[in-house]
Amino acid sequence: MSVNPLPTSRPSRVVVEAVRPIIDGGAFASKASLGEPLTIAADAFTDGHDVVNACVRWRRADGNDVWHEVLMTPLGNDRFTASFTPNALGRLEYDVLGWIDHLESWRRDTVKKLDAGIDISLETISGARLIGDVLEGGTPLSDDADPSDYLLLAELRTALLDGDTSSLADEHWEPIFRRTSLRDPVGRLDRPLPIDVDALHGAFGAWYEFFPRSTVTQADGPDGTPAGPRHGTLIEAIDRLDHIAGMGFDVVYLPPIHPIGFTNRKGRNNTTSAAPDDVGSPWGIGSSAGGHLSVAPELGTVDDVTTFAAACRERDMHLALDIAFQCSPDHPWVTEHPEWFAKRADGSIQYAENPPKKYQDIYPLDFESSDWSGLWTALADVFRFWIDRGVTVFRVDNPHTKAFAFWEWALATLRAEHPETVFLAEAFTRPRLMERLAKVGFNQSYTYFAWRQASWELQEYFSDLSTRTIDYFRPNAWPNTPDILTEQLQTGGRPAFVSRAILAATLSPSWGVYGPAFELLEHEPVRDGSEEYLDTEKFQLRVWDLDREDSLAPLLTRLNRIRHEHRAFRTLETLRFHGTDDPGLLCFTKTDPAGVGAAIIVVVNLDPVGRHAGLVDIDLAAIGLPYGSDYDVVDELGGVTYRWSGNSNFVDLAPWSASAHIFSVHPVGGQGETTTETTPESA
Repeated sequence: MSVNPLPTSRPSRVVVEAVRPIIDGGAFASKASLGEPLTIAADAFTDGHDVVNACVRWRRADGNDVWHEVLMTPLGNDRFTASFTPNALGRLEYDVLGWIDHLESWRRDTVKKLDAGIDISLETISGARLIGDVLEGGTPLSDDADPSDYLLLAELRTALLDGDTSSLADEHWEPIFRRTSLRDPVGRLDRPLPIDVDALHGAFGAWYEFFPRSTVTQADGPDGTPAGPRHGTLIEAIDRLDHIAGMGFDVVYLPPIHPIGFTNRKGRNNTTSAAPDDVGSPWGIGSSAGGHLSVAPELGTVDDVTTFAAACRERDMHLALDIAFQCSPDHPWVTEHPEWFAKRADGSIQYAENPPKKYQDIYPLDFESSDWSGLWTALADVFRFWIDRGVTVFRVDNPHTKAFAFWEWALATLRAEHPETVFLAEAFTRPRLMERLAKVGFNQSYTYFAWRQASWELQEYFSDLSTRTIDYFRPNAWPNTPDILTEQLQTGGRPAFVSRAILAATLSPSWGVYGPAFELLEHEPVRDGSEEYLDTEKFQLRVWDLDREDSLAPLLTRLNRIRHEHRAFRTLETLRFHGTDDPGLLCFTKTDPAGVGAAIIVVVNLDPVGRHAGLVDIDLAAIGLPYGSDYDVVDELGGVTYRWSGNSNFVDLAPWSASAHIFSVHPVGGQGETTTETTPESA
């Protein structure tokens, strides 16, 4: 018996390989967005010189769908591409088919012989036979193939049988043959490849974080004078939503809302001893009032979460809850499920550590527990519980400290049940860990953006995000969080806040701010060399005057409006960096992959204290313009229009007047009045 028996049917001569997107050979799903075009690319080729055709097929992965198809366009050098727009949430699968186009191969070679004066009488008969085979057994390739193609083929067959070859050189036959050629047999992938289709806010959106307990201005003392902040409730926090929606944010993110433990509760500024009136950290989850399925009594009730989520939806925003899988020593699971926690040598439960730091107020869960299956089920049920209360987005705290296998199972299970749900990974850790979390199912991830500040750092980092990991890793750029107050924000003043907001909002399709602190330019660290805020809301109540004249709310509003007005900001795919003759300037462009709307040019002064001016050198091909073109650029921040000519143009940005330009690009004679001013309006 042969070790390698013959195939049971004639194999295709066509090879399909180098397909994109593909993650680890198809082990994980790539990502797409509902209603947004998805591009598939592949190499398809054969031995010899025959013409090859290819198509993309896709369907829902649950098996309750038919295959949909679209022809791929040849790009040259055996590379093909096609786009389709997913119209359903959840898991899709796609395949790429390749086959020899015998009709076009015949036409190409026959036309060469005609041009060379060679007798083609036999080729004419062969062509008529090939067309006859198509007419007898062919089916349209693409979903929208024109039935008139077959009428034209029948007319061509008749002409060939009559010896009429006058139309063979017409190029209109090539697309007709592509649409109708027989696929016998086809080359294809070893297996269909998975794609997870998310709601748009899974890939594009603006996040705003605030602590609902800090939404009440003051409590009155016995004599009517302000007595200090009072703990706010979820219902009272609804009043904050109009402010957030008015700034154009898409996602409202609340830190953990669960009961806070008392044992080893942290005091103000992260001290290890709490005063009787200290409210504690929301991440120290669990008390006698309940655990992850409960709401802190001071905030309200579970029903109040439902009400709050509905209020967000009424304002076209999504509610994101922070899910932190860790427990205070007072959490009910500590006594109900002690097997879910690791033990120290003395039998006590292991508290969280990041040596030399100790977090005695937190017990991590043990993913090597003997009852790991019970633990997994309970954690997945936490998400289900809040989804049932109207929550569609989750920011997951430190997912890289939990088992990857758990996340792969849990996220696949939850997304199958609720495909509209979005998960953001809060994992400021090693790149491979962050990338693995994206592969196993997280829709988005925090990034290193806060610490990438120099021009070369930003270019290197975002060039990697826009190429190597683009098919599965979706960045969410934050200039600050309750745990991150960079030295640049501490010392750079208002210009640092302005430039970092502009960079986050324009570089990344998703971005966010820890709201009140960013709006109001909070910049005092708890101590020199620390990135923690002084008097941080993590450990105490704060009172915020959001009506202050120096608030950044107008800038945040403008940035979000610009993002929604221009589709180019929805993607990283077209991000291109361009040269400047001043390293203090960063220049990049974006376009919509489908060619909808204006191209965008962004130029940012990265220096919060110094003026920077010089030439920016735009590769015009990156924004769809011929070399040497004249064009108008409209400053979407300042409202001024400039006439630019060719690749190199002058930019002058001073942080005290304007930290950046966000230009939309228009043909000469487009919108706005042209000016020769060199000093733009303030950002």
